[in-house]
Amino acid sequence: MCPAVGISTTVMNGLMLGAAVLLVQVFSSVTIALFKNHIHPRIRIPSYTLTIATWVTVIDLAMAAYLPGAYAKMGIFIKLIVAFAIITMRLEMFACKERVGDSFWDAVGMGLGFMVGMVVIGFVRELLGSGAVLGHDVLGFKPLLFFILPSAGFFVVGLMMAFFNWVEVVYKRKKRTQA
Repeated sequence: MCPAVGISTTVMNGLMLGAAVLLVQVFSSVTIALFKNHIHPRIRIPSYTLTIATWVTVIDLAMAAYLPGAYAKMGIFIKLIVAFAIITMRLEMFACKERVGDSFWDAVGMGLGFMVGMVVIGFVRELLGSGAVLGHDVLGFKPLLFFILPSAGFFVVGLMMAFFNWVEVVYKRKKRTQA
């Protein structure tokens, strides 16, 4: 997650990295669901890692060939998708136990959720860091250059977590008063 938060300085970076993670998640989940009965339990985690690494390599090479501009900005971060624990966790918790169709839809949901998170982080950081959205000047000035720095991604994630915690508290309070 750290590389993802570090590179998501713009909406487009968040979208590109999110799309790459989505594809790796889906391809890896389907692959593991197809071959789950042939993977020995002692080597399941290394086999997941090799499967993820294979699909990351495919996505990396495709991006280098067909999207060289985006690849120039994000090349090293695409390779680091191999280390995203969320993909390995979903392979272990879902894909190795469920049918191919169910694994596919689980991976799509997880990948889209990750992509939305990256786009939101990129939106907040681009707007507050450069005053623009998708490269179009919105504010007319550069408000807080701090948000362009990689460490600001963690700050934005913290703000998002605080927001969702607040929503949960409000929801539970409202539910309690209705009961």
